[in-house]
Amino acid sequence: MADGFLKNTALNDWHKERGARMVSFAGWSMPVQYPTGPLEEHHATRQHAGLFDIDHMGQIRVSGPDAEAFVNRVITYDVTKMAMFQAHYAMLCYADGGTIDDLFVYKLPPDRGGFAADYFLVVNASNLDKNVQWLRLHQGAYDITIIDVSQETYMLALQGPAALDILNSVTDVDLTGVARFTATEATLFGTVNALLGRTGYTGEDGFELFFPQEHALDVWQGLLASGEESGILPVGLAARDSLRFEPCMPLYGHELDAVHSPVMAGLSFALSLYKEFIGRDALLKQHIEGTTERLCGFEMVDRGIPRHGYAVRHDSRDVGQVTSGMFSPTTKRYVGMAYLPTELTIPGTPLEIVLHGKTRAAEVVKTPFYVPAYRR
Repeated sequence: MADGFLKNTALNDWHKERGARMVSFAGWSMPVQYPTGPLEEHHATRQHAGLFDIDHMGQIRVSGPDAEAFVNRVITYDVTKMAMFQAHYAMLCYADGGTIDDLFVYKLPPDRGGFAADYFLVVNASNLDKNVQWLRLHQGAYDITIIDVSQETYMLALQGPAALDILNSVTDVDLTGVARFTATEATLFGTVNALLGRTGYTGEDGFELFFPQEHALDVWQGLLASGEESGILPVGLAARDSLRFEPCMPLYGHELDAVHSPVMAGLSFALSLYKEFIGRDALLKQHIEGTTERLCGFEMVDRGIPRHGYAVRHDSRDVGQVTSGMFSPTTKRYVGMAYLPTELTIPGTPLEIVLHGKTRAAEVVKTPFYVPAYRR
């Protein structure tokens, strides 16, 4: 469905009827906040549970005899090391190491028999068409099928300390034993077949849910009802951004883009530099020789909110721009991220942020600002 020139998720009417403020995001009409407000939504996710409509995200399935070889050629992580139902963060990169997109790859049983596995790629909404085109341009002689399954697949995220118990109450599988960065198949509410990945974009424990689109409203309302006593709230894009920002998870178009590589962003854990993939030589060179700039965190010394695009200075000369910045609701700090010359990324380095034409003092600090629950 479309609202003017914007695409709508199946929950668009529900969001509007509950007073959500809708905004344009990556070609979609999406809720940026509900009447509760983004601060309440943020804290509810950190302390209880938050439910996110993220059906704007894209899903691509790669199947066929050569699926493993092909996916291993185009993404940065070595999928031959993955067990069935394992998930891992990875990238699609250009030959020069610039980032096409960051994604999660899942290794799943094949839709059709006779093959070793299918690979399920979860990608950013703004990059879906570009990603599909990139994959098909590199298909070559690989015996594979590349299918954009975004239309028929609905995606929600349930995040927070109570997420496991809420989801356990509506599934036929005990999810307690599902490890972080793995997935399982389950039935929701007795009728809805779903893939549940213990992944997320908030720094909290939780799950991302994939199931047939026609069940979107029933699953959404069912989870809200099941989590009511646990303090669950629906969460919009504003709190989604602050939740991912505190643990310094990158946002494409801010911390990652065609100019900035995973090495520059400090995301080498997503790279298997011992195997061949598109962009590997450039990234290996950066890994060995270093880069002229790197992503780092900073904290405001003077009061002020550092916004995306604001100039960063050192000794009164421009040295970079803020990629993301805000008041951190959990840590109560005014913090941000920026690409700076590598020699300036040492904690304690003094900076100035230009806010509305005036400089405000800041200094480089260690990241993340908030340590994810599953790393404590």
